[in-house]
Amino acid sequence: MKSIVLLSSGLDSTVAFKEAYDISDEILCVTFDYGQKARKKEISFAKKICERYNAGHIVIELPWYRTFRGALTGGSALPKISGHELDNKEITKKSAEMVWVPARNVVFLSIGAALAENFKYDTIVTGFDIEEAATFPDNTIEFVERFNEMLKFGTLNKTSVYAPLIFLNKSDIVKRGLEIGAPLEWSWSCYDGSEKPCGTCESCLRRKRAFEISGTKDPLLERLKHKA
Repeated sequence: MKSIVLLSSGLDSTVAFKEAYDISDEILCVTFDYGQKARKKEISFAKKICERYNAGHIVIELPWYRTFRGALTGGSALPKISGHELDNKEITKKSAEMVWVPARNVVFLSIGAALAENFKYDTIVTGFDIEEAATFPDNTIEFVERFNEMLKFGTLNKTSVYAPLIFLNKSDIVKRGLEIGAPLEWSWSCYDGSEKPCGTCESCLRRKRAFEISGTKDPLLERLKHKA
């Protein structure tokens, strides 16, 4: 298997990367700079991961996304929720709408498909999971299946999307990451790009809950603590 991995350095994509790394003959990681607030952290952490595993890595800039309004790329404040609200569908739906980037996964996967076809890779690996699929329709198994159907017509080499975590929630992903030795200490989940995770955005809260459920300290926070 020759894999193009969409690596944002988030919890999900970092574990998906390690899953792909363990079974791939060749691997190329792609990180996108689309003007997101955490882009510098995401890019530097992804670079660290790729250096550790001697994996190819490229950064693709999508500057036109920076003109879009939204909490991730625009001047809007990031939504803040509390831990007990993570299972409140009304609140998390509103939070998802605020950080939604138009057609982002369609664009990312399409670029991945173009790279795969050009460089003769057969698989595009992404970190979609069932927990985020509850509020993001472009993280669902239906989305992956339909995108793969489209790729049969849109590419000559019939590359396909592989989402190894598609049926797992965040705590399952943490457990799986620990099992396979994923570099979780270099995974960045926070929507913000400050020196340390904010701890209050939805992504930070989901990560915190996942590690609490797994009964494990967050390797990233432990690394930052010792660094300080």
